[in-house]
Amino acid sequence: MAASFRWRIAQFFEIRWWQRYLRSKDKWTYLNWKLAYWRDFLTKSGIKITSDAKILDAGCGPAGIFLLPVGGSTDAFDPLLGEYERLLPHFQQSDYPHVRFFESALETFSPPIQYDVVFCLNAINHVADIDQCFDQLVLFTRPSGTLTVSVDAHNYGWLKRIFKAFPGDILHPHQYDLKEYTAMLTQRGCRIDGTILIKKEWIFNYYLIVATK
Repeated sequence: MAASFRWRIAQFFEIRWWQRYLRSKDKWTYLNWKLAYWRDFLTKSGIKITSDAKILDAGCGPAGIFLLPVGGSTDAFDPLLGEYERLLPHFQQSDYPHVRFFESALETFSPPIQYDVVFCLNAINHVADIDQCFDQLVLFTRPSGTLTVSVDAHNYGWLKRIFKAFPGDILHPHQYDLKEYTAMLTQRGCRIDGTILIKKEWIFNYYLIVATK
């Protein structure tokens, strides 16, 4: 199945996943929990964000790391922002005056600046063209800036081959292991500063990859 077709299917189910997930959650209870989650996540990453840092949350979703009021400025984008705002009471752009939002896919986003810190968290394996998107992420990052990508990485080669052949993971059009993900960054001139295991599972482990351009 072509990746672009898988992407369209994934986008269809993505918004419905969020609707089901948030249906019974109080807005501010959930957002306060998510804010605490991102604070802990940032601590685990070891990334130091200066008070004047320009930050990008790529593929931000309705409750991305843009929730954190850190750095000097924050931009965030996602192709489903309009749908999130229309269908999810938990996301309203007006709740985040410190963030400049853009409705765009990663492949077509044209940033007004380069950023000191670029986050692409649980988003890179949702895209249509993963090679183009890695090119974009590196382009968004200023020289010597930090690029941070989190991924669900396959633990077993035989399962990865099955998931590539059949859409066993409907929300994620791309199926790779950690070595392949890190290679996508090093092949583009980035230095891997660390890979942090965030959550261990049987089929996938959830990793944070921290790199310097």
